Amino acid sequence: MVAAVQDSLPVAALAALLAALAALALWAWLRRRGRLPGRRRWRPVRPPLPVVLVHGLFGFDELAIGRKRHAYFRGITPRLQKAGRKVIQARLPAAGSVERRAEALAAAVRALPDRRVILLAHSMGGLDARHAIARLGLAPRVAALVSVGTPHRGTPLADLTADLAGRLGIVRALAFAGVSLEALRDLTGERLLRFNEEAADVRSVAYASVVGTVRRKRRVHPLLLPGHLWLAEKSGDNDGVVPADSQRWGEVVTEIDADHWAQIGWSRHFDAGRFYVRILEELEASGL
Repeated sequence: MVAAVQDSLPVAALAALLAALAALALWAWLRRRGRLPGRRRWRPVRPPLPVVLVHGLFGFDELAIGRKRHAYFRGITPRLQKAGRKVIQARLPAAGSVERRAEALAAAVRALPDRRVILLAHSMGGLDARHAIARLGLAPRVAALVSVGTPHRGTPLADLTADLAGRLGIVRALAFAGVSLEALRDLTGERLLRFNEEAADVRSVAYASVVGTVRRKRRVHPLLLPGHLWLAEKSGDNDGVVPADSQRWGEVVTEIDADHWAQIGWSRHFDAGRFYVRILEELEASGL
């Protein structure tokens, strides 16, 4: 009986050894296939995507008055750069049509060494960006478009201005001043209805919008107050230039208490720089 037990010990030990080796081999195979948690590999942190700031009608990248220089996106570039982001300010024809401005934007983005960028566009700049993406083949270079205060469905102020310009016969005067009447007409409801049919969204690009409204009169810039009051009666909530309903396009990421100029940093009531840092971080955290 004792001899039989002793003879079975080497067999049991051999079986146990083979089972252990099999388990070890299985563990190694699963780890190679990524099905088991192993030591975390170091991966370089991907830098945030560069941001191209796109100004609106009558806008500029930077304006020099005497010795002082003023940016259209006031104080926003330094805040984004401090957050570790590369910022490019596009320079478009200030009073050009959407088509002309879009061509300039497309050329500026293609000239960049960066593979893809985020377009942060204010007012008419959002339309320029959509035109460049949908109709000028810029989509492969754009990860996302964030439009702010953009009249995607037009603004009654443009309808009124274009109508008055035609009736009063001041088209030539506007042309002499370098203002194209086409630029104003590009912001009318009728023109935007056709534009939205022709400039369909591209699936590879994330479209987001920020809606600006002002409910307290004291928060509206005095020069925007007449337009704000007129639009409030005609279209409801607005930012002094564009109705709220017209600003919505793609995913509405948030609505802010800021008039049309406060949205780009020209107000003490709204911290635009801090706002855009947060919006861009949330956008990329969502998987952009």
